Amino acid sequence: MPKPTHISSRLASVKIKSKTLWADLIGSPQQLSLESRVFHSICIALMLLVSLYIPYNLYAGLYVGSLSALIVGLFFFYQYYLSRFKGKPHSTTIFALTGLFIFGINYFTNSGIHGSTDLIWPAYLLLVLAISPYQHHLKWLIIYLVSFLILHFIAYKYPALVQYPFKAGQGQFIDRITAFPIPVFVVYIIIRFIRKSYDAERQATIEKTQALEWSNSEKTKLMSIISHDLRSPLINIQNYLQLLNENQVDDTERPMLEKSLMQSTNGAVQMLSNFLHWSKSQMEGAGTNMVLINLSAALHSTLEMENVTAAKKNIILNVNIPDQLMIYADVDMLQLVVRNLISNAIKFTPAGGKIEISAEQLSTECRITVADNGCGISAEKQQKLFSAHTESTYGTDNEKGVGLGLALCKEFIERQGGRITFESTLNQGSSFFLFVQLNQK
Repeated sequence: MPKPTHISSRLASVKIKSKTLWADLIGSPQQLSLESRVFHSICIALMLLVSLYIPYNLYAGLYVGSLSALIVGLFFFYQYYLSRFKGKPHSTTIFALTGLFIFGINYFTNSGIHGSTDLIWPAYLLLVLAISPYQHHLKWLIIYLVSFLILHFIAYKYPALVQYPFKAGQGQFIDRITAFPIPVFVVYIIIRFIRKSYDAERQATIEKTQALEWSNSEKTKLMSIISHDLRSPLINIQNYLQLLNENQVDDTERPMLEKSLMQSTNGAVQMLSNFLHWSKSQMEGAGTNMVLINLSAALHSTLEMENVTAAKKNIILNVNIPDQLMIYADVDMLQLVVRNLISNAIKFTPAGGKIEISAEQLSTECRITVADNGCGISAEKQQKLFSAHTESTYGTDNEKGVGLGLALCKEFIERQGGRITFESTLNQGSSFFLFVQLNQK
């Protein structure tokens, strides 16, 4: 006996397959309008119903009804085929007029006002309204009402034109029972589609609104932090120049002041560079130029520059990148990402510390590692480490930053089809891992 979990798994699999099949039959929302998808659903449903009504009408002796059902089925199949697989828009006019023609014949051959035509008539009008543009709704409503009145007036004035294939009682009962599923099924499909589409669009609108509000809030906070942090080094430089101009700086104070200014200026330049890259990517959607590169050669200048910065803090920078390692990447983006990771490692590693930069080829990708033995990251800060909005933090030598670099790293590495992860232990150090492509996808 199958286990309940196996049964649930099979049911879930069947459900997924049925949804996929239905989506293939009616088309995807990205490719087709709601009207087209409703039309395809209606065609499929009516073709299924017609396949039941044709043999039933033949069995009941309703040869005209059986022929009408066959014509309707062929018509819907042809319209569905053109719309779904040939990309030709369905014709609402042909759809609506075909309904009038068929209902007119069916009305007189199937008991007139005593038959089931009046039961199906409003449902077909609902189909017409569901697949037609809004500006045509009133037109079709008037046409159907007028046609309905004309048919009933003719039947009233010339009752001999109406045929009665069913006897009163059981015959009429069977006719109504078999006709009732058509309007019910039609109403179900249309209401379900409209509700599902409305709910989906409503949810998408809510998500977009929330994302926009969050983005605006993040950008406002980010601009506030950056404006504050850029202002501080500029004021320091201004004050220093003023002291120089007034000859108030002696030789003993000068080295210390210049070192402090150099640190704050370097931090400001790095932060401004990151911010400009981030702003450009937000406004233009930074494109990628993916090419085959030698990783060691591509990072050579970046590593030399960061090695100079590390030496000023007496930090050892060990590099272990195989000379022959080739990857697919955007050179400029990759250099910016690696530069930010090493700058952060230097910033949060104390004097005398060590930073390891390595790369290795995995089965399908290359992993670049930037590891340090610095102060690490607290669990609280790890939760929002790659957010564009993080609190200003100071390095081990009082270096300042806003954390935008890691948000930029994540965005730029993902634009190249890669990803970034990290491991960190407070007071023991951090390791950041970049995964990039070995082959072009």
